[in-house]
Amino acid sequence: MEFVRGAVNDHTSSDDYKIAAAAEAYYAKRNLTIEKFQKFLYNANGQAYPDLFSANYKLKTLFFRRFVIQQVQYVLSNGVTFEQESTKERLGDTFDSRLSQLAKKAMVDKVAFGFWNNDHLEVFSFSDTPNDPGFVPLYDADDGFLKAGIRYWSLEETQTKRYTLYELDGYTEYIQKKGEDIKVSQDKRPYRQTVRRSEVDGETVEGGDNYPGFPIIPMYANDLRQSELVGIRESIDCYDFVKSGLANEIDDNSGIYWVLKNSGGMNDVDIARFLDRMRTLRAATVDSDDGGGAEAHTLDVPYQAREAMLTRLRSDLYEDFQLVDMDKIMSGNLTATAIRMGYQSQDDKCGDFEYCIRDFIGKLLELLGIDDTPSFQWNRIANQLEETQMVLSAATYLDDEAILRHLSWLTPEEVDDILERKDAENMERLGAVEVTDDASGSGAQDDGQGTGETGTSDSESVPGSQGQPE
Repeated sequence: MEFVRGAVNDHTSSDDYKIAAAAEAYYAKRNLTIEKFQKFLYNANGQAYPDLFSANYKLKTLFFRRFVIQQVQYVLSNGVTFEQESTKERLGDTFDSRLSQLAKKAMVDKVAFGFWNNDHLEVFSFSDTPNDPGFVPLYDADDGFLKAGIRYWSLEETQTKRYTLYELDGYTEYIQKKGEDIKVSQDKRPYRQTVRRSEVDGETVEGGDNYPGFPIIPMYANDLRQSELVGIRESIDCYDFVKSGLANEIDDNSGIYWVLKNSGGMNDVDIARFLDRMRTLRAATVDSDDGGGAEAHTLDVPYQAREAMLTRLRSDLYEDFQLVDMDKIMSGNLTATAIRMGYQSQDDKCGDFEYCIRDFIGKLLELLGIDDTPSFQWNRIANQLEETQMVLSAATYLDDEAILRHLSWLTPEEVDDILERKDAENMERLGAVEVTDDASGSGAQDDGQGTGETGTSDSESVPGSQGQPE
């Protein structure tokens, strides 16, 4: 129990956890750097005090959240397709949504963990948030593989902490209430349990077993095993700082300021009264016999340099993250070739990320004893008319399945449904032809038992029915 509590404390004090916690904040629409920014004024003695008089906007641009969603949706928005239909059924109806959640968490935290819980996938986060527990991975010192882990969370209302220790042979639950020491709340039990339910005894665990391997599998964001925030956080902070600074200058200098001539005898109170009169009555009397008077002036804020800097930062952010900036795509040539060239950098980044997803799925299928291969259809924007014309121009050299799968506006599920319907139509057409031949006497004769030499029955399959009839 002390090991569990100590491991969690070491985890939350590590550098990787701090980076992941900051990345979670940026993904949750918060910029930690700009939130802490405070303008200061200095007196004659050099002492600083907060500037409460001028504007202090703290504008935030949601670059990081936008980047994470754009990359994950590009790869996984159409889900995962397997060669065998039974594989998707085995993984459950929620597998695609949980896989998307897992990929987002991996990009934010650097790694996320998929826990196969009997018949569905659950997502464990590396860092904890107010709405999500954290997970401490424990790797084997000999081979480096994940062999155990601790999931932890706390209830702020009661200040109760809970821990679950996952091992190869089962999991154990612990609890620590306020003012008490940590203790076992549930003894170790296997991952797969046989439960008997009755009205008298309720639920009774009669037995259970474990998986052939550890049912918690890591998914990394990249080969560096770093959060995707690393390397772009400074640019995001600079963008928000420049944007906020421009807003501050516009606010501070948007009004009119006055120059009072020959008014050296006026003190601060007199000037304040003058400004108050201008704000309320919008008029004031000035004695000009001695050359006095009041002149109104406005300031033009120099924004060109800041606008150029914001444009440069935005371009650099998209290039560093290797994603497509839709403003550039829409302003250019929208031919199929130009669009593919514009997507090249994003294809490289997402192709590398897809290997991380494939590695996770491969280990999960191995755990479940499934022999299958996943495939993905990326959600690329395309000139659909031009690409469709290109595919149809080569239709004479392709079969129906190849044509349908090269049409970018069809999902893999829609392709499978269309092929099934075409197969059914072919089978019906073949059956109708054979019945007509028998009726005309040119076909094989029935032997009295419902079978002919060339006839077919409803329960039998037709050889070659998966393609076009000969």
